Amino acid sequence: MPADIGDGWSLATPADVGIDADRLCDLDKLIAQWPDANIHAVVVVRHGKLVMERYYTGTDQRWGMPLGKVDYAADVKHDLRSISKSVTSLLVGIALAEGKFPALDSSVFEAFPEFAHLGTPEKMKITFRHLLTMASGLKWDETTPYSNPANSERKLIASADPVRYVLEQPLAAPPGTVYNYSGGDTMLLAMALEKTTGRRLDDYAREKLFGPLGIVDFEWVEMPLNRKLAAASGLRLRARDSAKLGQLLLTDGQWNGKQVLPKGWAAESLKPSINGDGLYFYGYQWWLGRTLLRGRDLKWSAGFGYGGQRLYAQPDLGLVVMINGGHYGGPLQGIIPFAIFTRLVLPATKD
Repeated sequence: MPADIGDGWSLATPADVGIDADRLCDLDKLIAQWPDANIHAVVVVRHGKLVMERYYTGTDQRWGMPLGKVDYAADVKHDLRSISKSVTSLLVGIALAEGKFPALDSSVFEAFPEFAHLGTPEKMKITFRHLLTMASGLKWDETTPYSNPANSERKLIASADPVRYVLEQPLAAPPGTVYNYSGGDTMLLAMALEKTTGRRLDDYAREKLFGPLGIVDFEWVEMPLNRKLAAASGLRLRARDSAKLGQLLLTDGQWNGKQVLPKGWAAESLKPSINGDGLYFYGYQWWLGRTLLRGRDLKWSAGFGYGGQRLYAQPDLGLVVMINGGHYGGPLQGIIPFAIFTRLVLPATKD
């Protein structure tokens, strides 16, 4: 059973919540199929109870900077990379309910009148809902490796003013029509939130999201040149704390009886809004997929992050799985965590 470290989790054995512990014990064997898997943490929650945590030693990075070998444990933070986008979306929902964020169908340029000169009649149609669903239509390319300075995310990081950089991009498609993965869309959400709340993103998160969840140890990395927080990729959390975010998706935003997210925001965020990459649908900065298990069509939502960061939430089984890895680049960064979720945890979970 996981250790009690006073972080708010109720603890249970796998058997207590209908999970086959013997099958979970095959985790090391599954990971060993890939000698270079570099998985760092696996956390499993069912019915609101933490039932398994497993940590490993492996090479890692802090936002792209080498850390060497790290001995991971329950009290060690890890990059979330693009799961940061999903967290930014949660903060937008909180601010919206407080009346401190623009209406989702309002023009993004209305929130940044100082950049009105960068708008065209078509670009003025970009709304915050388009940003949430990666459908701004602005030209953006993150298919180029992140090691390449030509990658749009790298250019954003190197820009003197990230808002200007994103808004000055030309339109590649009419707003709302085409999904295109863009950290720039997330950056505009974060900068609008900072502007309308008058708070830095990390300060707002500390008070409105992390504090109520009992998350006291976190870091949100600044971009070195413009000193803005890397809203799309810079969040670092402990794996147990990351799993709390997944639990919010299953409980209509509640944590231990406290309403943290506005009622209904999780459900709205997880509605399929647009076709994402491959077979995935996409919601408000959340990936939406499905898996066939024992003849059942199980729909799940997930935050995906570079290097093998995966936060899965499956409502029918009351299941949350958080996986951290350091397999930056290459196809295995997605294959291995998906195998842990679909070939190990899901089959071990009894209906």
